[in-house]
Amino acid sequence: MQTNFSLAQLADPHVAESEKILRSCVHCGFCTATCPTYVTLGNELDSPRGRIYLIKDMLENDRPADETVVTHIDRCLSCLSCMTTCPSGVHYMHLVDHARAHIEKTYRRPLMDRLVRRLLAATLPYPDRMRASLKLAGFGRAFAGLFRAVPGLKPLAAMLELAPKSVPAASDVSRPAVHEASAGKRGRVAILTGCAQSVLDPGINEATVRLLTRLGVEVVVPAGEGCCGALTHHMGREEQALDFARANVDAWMREVDKGGLDAIVITASGCGTTIKDYGFMLRLDPAYAEKAARVSGLAKDVTEYVAGLDLPEPAVRPGLSVAYHSACSMQHGQKITSLPKMLLQGAGFMLREPREGHLCCGSAGTYNILQPEISAKLRDRKVANIEATGADLVATGNIGCMTQIASGSSLPIVHTVALLDWAYGGPKPAGVPEARVMEAAE
Repeated sequence: MQTNFSLAQLADPHVAESEKILRSCVHCGFCTATCPTYVTLGNELDSPRGRIYLIKDMLENDRPADETVVTHIDRCLSCLSCMTTCPSGVHYMHLVDHARAHIEKTYRRPLMDRLVRRLLAATLPYPDRMRASLKLAGFGRAFAGLFRAVPGLKPLAAMLELAPKSVPAASDVSRPAVHEASAGKRGRVAILTGCAQSVLDPGINEATVRLLTRLGVEVVVPAGEGCCGALTHHMGREEQALDFARANVDAWMREVDKGGLDAIVITASGCGTTIKDYGFMLRLDPAYAEKAARVSGLAKDVTEYVAGLDLPEPAVRPGLSVAYHSACSMQHGQKITSLPKMLLQGAGFMLREPREGHLCCGSAGTYNILQPEISAKLRDRKVANIEATGADLVATGNIGCMTQIASGSSLPIVHTVALLDWAYGGPKPAGVPEARVMEAAE
């Protein structure tokens, strides 16, 4: 794609990076076939190619974002399916992230939109605040129908409908500690406890610690780590996101200096995609560029790390059929496609792969709150494809997808690591059917 940026514009490293990405686009349109919003809405401006034209026009002319640009950029899920499809290697993720930051700086949203976004940014990344807000949601749930009838209040209705009816107690695993290997030590990792996942389903990290320590891996929960920054990053609140990233880099580098780390294990693939991008996000910060790149190099999804271990024979071979939902951040963001499925099969599960596995479920961080109507259409399409497999349960590696799919299906939905923990000697996850085949470990 031909661009016409001035030398003064290109002196801005963010603009220079976006210009390089724009030039790599050849207008082929392959991305439209796999874009969930284009498939759902049929509008060229709701495809990656259409958004690229809008971003190019906005940045080239050095103008503030307008309502048209904001509408279509806001509808982007950042699922990154377009990046998997693109034959030219267009790094759409970095381009749309830049566009969102530009929108945040130059566009004044309607009052209710501003308030909802501030509420999300001030609540979701902070576990204590999020836990308190979910408890309060029980009182507001009765008003969800009323909120849904008012356009500006639809995100509030979506928030109330997604909120669980009960909130798990805070887990000890979320507190700074060292969990020693129960077998002969053969590794040392840090684990991201994170924000939303630690509130909605603390059992995921509990299962991870049990599994890894049984396999001889020491697991460290460092003091000072927290939200990865993804939630605010994708709302264009760049400084807040970078502050989260810096805090995590500091926390993990202290552990690297103290006793070394083989990996930083991440159990929410949305977080993993962002942490693996810390090196890029902080590339212009001289105090953090090198450290952030090192952290990104250490970041591994839990399935990546477990796949590299010498696994014993499973203690239980459940014999259950599992529909594996590959989160967009897993398959498109991190390019992890086969490892989770191989691990589940090796643990005695029978894999079922839903149709249209490349399409997003509609969760996408805060998307199911900010764009509830499009999100619901994508969820219903995803649930129909999952249920058509006839599987006993659903496995995935991202808490957002778990919450989204559970809101439209009665099938048990479980994190991949919880199933692996069960197969290799841990407890059976709640709600999962009894094993059909039992085998003692050798």
